[in-house]
Amino acid sequence: MLSRRSLRPLRTGVSTALAALLIAGLAPGLVSAQAPPGAAAAPAAPTPPGLDARSLPFAMPGFKEQEFNGALLVGQGQSRFSLSFDLLTKDGKVIDENMVPSIEKFGPVTPDGSYYEIQVTTGDRVITQAKLDALQTTIDHPEDWSAEEVAAATAQLPGFRATYEAKQRDKRTVRIRYSVTGAGEIVGAATALTDDTTVFLQASPPWAEPSSYLPDGDRSIVGTSAGVRDAAVTGHFRLDTTQLPDATAGYAGVPDMLAGMVGKPANAGTGAFTQRFELTKGETVTFRAQVGDSPTPARRLGQAEILRILDKARAAADTGTLHGSGPTGQAATYLRDAMSLNENWDEKYDRSFIMWGLGGGGDDIFLGWDSGWDAITATNVDPATALDHIRDFYDQGGPRYDQLNAGPMHAYAAWRAYTRTGDRSILDLVYPKMAAYIARMPEFDTDKDGLLESPWVEDRPGGRGNHLGLDDSPQYYGYVEIPKVGGTDTRQNTNLTDVALNSYYGLFADTLARMATELGRPAEAASYQALHAQLAERMNSRLWNADRGLYLNRYLDGSWEPTVTPTVFYPLFGGLATPARAATLVKDHLQNPAEFGGEYVIPSVARNDPAFCAAGDVHESSDAFRYFQSWNEEDACEEWQGAAWPPMNATVYDGLKRYGFDAEAATLASKSTAMWLTTWKELGWFPEYFDAEPGQLINSAATDTTWRTYSWSNLMPLMSTSELIGDEPWGSVKGFRFGTLGLPGRNTVENVPLKGHLWSVSADARSTLLRQDGRIVVSAIGGRIVARDAVIGRTGGFTVKATAPTVIIVTPPGALPRTFLVRKGTTTVRW
Repeated sequence: MLSRRSLRPLRTGVSTALAALLIAGLAPGLVSAQAPPGAAAAPAAPTPPGLDARSLPFAMPGFKEQEFNGALLVGQGQSRFSLSFDLLTKDGKVIDENMVPSIEKFGPVTPDGSYYEIQVTTGDRVITQAKLDALQTTIDHPEDWSAEEVAAATAQLPGFRATYEAKQRDKRTVRIRYSVTGAGEIVGAATALTDDTTVFLQASPPWAEPSSYLPDGDRSIVGTSAGVRDAAVTGHFRLDTTQLPDATAGYAGVPDMLAGMVGKPANAGTGAFTQRFELTKGETVTFRAQVGDSPTPARRLGQAEILRILDKARAAADTGTLHGSGPTGQAATYLRDAMSLNENWDEKYDRSFIMWGLGGGGDDIFLGWDSGWDAITATNVDPATALDHIRDFYDQGGPRYDQLNAGPMHAYAAWRAYTRTGDRSILDLVYPKMAAYIARMPEFDTDKDGLLESPWVEDRPGGRGNHLGLDDSPQYYGYVEIPKVGGTDTRQNTNLTDVALNSYYGLFADTLARMATELGRPAEAASYQALHAQLAERMNSRLWNADRGLYLNRYLDGSWEPTVTPTVFYPLFGGLATPARAATLVKDHLQNPAEFGGEYVIPSVARNDPAFCAAGDVHESSDAFRYFQSWNEEDACEEWQGAAWPPMNATVYDGLKRYGFDAEAATLASKSTAMWLTTWKELGWFPEYFDAEPGQLINSAATDTTWRTYSWSNLMPLMSTSELIGDEPWGSVKGFRFGTLGLPGRNTVENVPLKGHLWSVSADARSTLLRQDGRIVVSAIGGRIVARDAVIGRTGGFTVKATAPTVIIVTPPGALPRTFLVRKGTTTVRW
């Protein structure tokens, strides 16, 4: 067996084994990686995403809170203007804010704003076709339900159906599209998808900042605003529509505008301006908007030209952006759309951040652990936004201390941003703040043995997991309060030694040790390494339940807290588990369908645990009951009592990759992505969490603004994207990882930004192909591979794990190909 063997290039060219593999047709086309000297040059490499802040002037679609139907334009001095398409409902209400319940579907959406598409509807989602089906099935199958339920369904169905049909008749839907076409310039269109559709194109000040708007002819609006950062600079705005509005009006401000749009009394003025369009089905209104140093109009564009620009931008949405093919690649494309949709603008600090979901995120970044995951996901889509997101997070105050996993997660996010981008300023910013944070955490060590206990929450049991964002996790129901002496936090101590909390503590220590090493602080690095080693020793001596074969929370009197949740796997994430115990956890628990295995994973409580909140009866006679417990009750495994949560899945996935369980990690990634894709394709949303029984979206167990467009939902497809290529936060800072040991079928991701390049990877059961900036640099034929600590240059190498004998051809940029033959197992390749 060729295990841990180091190989040098074969000097004889393509080996006999390679020739045999190619003749057998295992990977046709991969031979092209070994192009002879003098062959035609590859196409010019695309430019990787930049890492600089957004330059002025600029336009940004979908910019603020939940107003996904609009765009922000910013000129010199931070003079700011907004516009949006607002939809009028049949009963005379305006859909202007809180757009999430009105989003029917969206995409493509690009990170740079070159294309943005969203479909907005007035349709009612209180009474749905699924509810009508559930009522009808209750009536059709009375043997499955009580007489009272059947009688209620029989009485309710006619009225519900009449209301539903009326809402469908009154439904108004519009497709909105934007494309940034130049510095401070944007074009857009709104197309009615229903008859009798009324839309307003409005220009108004964002964040109630003073600006003024006046008509300029019958189809144009001009505006002025003093710079927010430099009041001596006046910004100018111009909006030109290609057709004559049915009505125009100027108002004193936004409140008056919203009142006037629905026919209520409103004060006229120059604080906001609207154009009203009455559209029939298929009719489109188009515009061009600009911001600059003067109001001088540019050449007016016609509707046909604007539509050509939009169509061309839509066709080019994948150019230079994350996308792909196969289930993984398809999910990566949608991940790009979802993260780009949730990009927000912080008007206080003039930078982008990711809007986390609940309530649209507001104007302020969320300071809990959610935003750490958002930073990690964003680095895979747009590193510039990810870095701005991290900087904005600390400008707005840094991680919450009431969520004790916020500090560890944000240190981890910053470290991963550094390993992907090499931007040392992130370490300079984050390290001192995180050093102060971790220094506070021992105040929750009740018995001073080096392990932390859960903080006390004087609340119903459902609030006791808030210290880790696990709200109603039943593992925290049984602890008791212990008074705390001293400390910086007002919460008291408890008697429950917390596996998850100590795993985050270990992750924190390990991350800070790595940061300190990079920053040239060896003594501090050694101190954090010692803390990590101490936590590992004490975790394994105190919190390993040998009888059950897993890590469990434990009370200070030595008794065990018996609830089994995915936090039993968190010691892998923190690097605290022994390899043997990690293997036991994976084999006996993660892969056990009675606990955490199966098709819909990972439930937030083990399926065979008494605390698991299962779905209601699933009736094969009706698909409606895949969503319902009974005729009028939606399927609600409430929150952390059984639902499948993206951050839990991602935590377990990262732990598996850290310990080298590559095949098992691929399986988890594939299942997570499949669940996410099902919801996306059926409903067009990316929810906060999922139902692990039977694996569909929980329809309203979270708030309206949360469950449709929740940013951390994108961790589900990120896992399979990272399967093909990703950073390796526990490996060499200079290296990265590529390849998969288990994604089914053939999958491709393209334009993944990493270490200053755009990478593409294609992989199936017998071949792997890696491209750097459009050029093939690695091809592997024979079996599946995972390569770690990969450095692709004139000199470089990686450690490769292969499932079968495999020929690997490496063609570094500007160098001749090198050929290696590796056998099943782990081999180090160098050139």
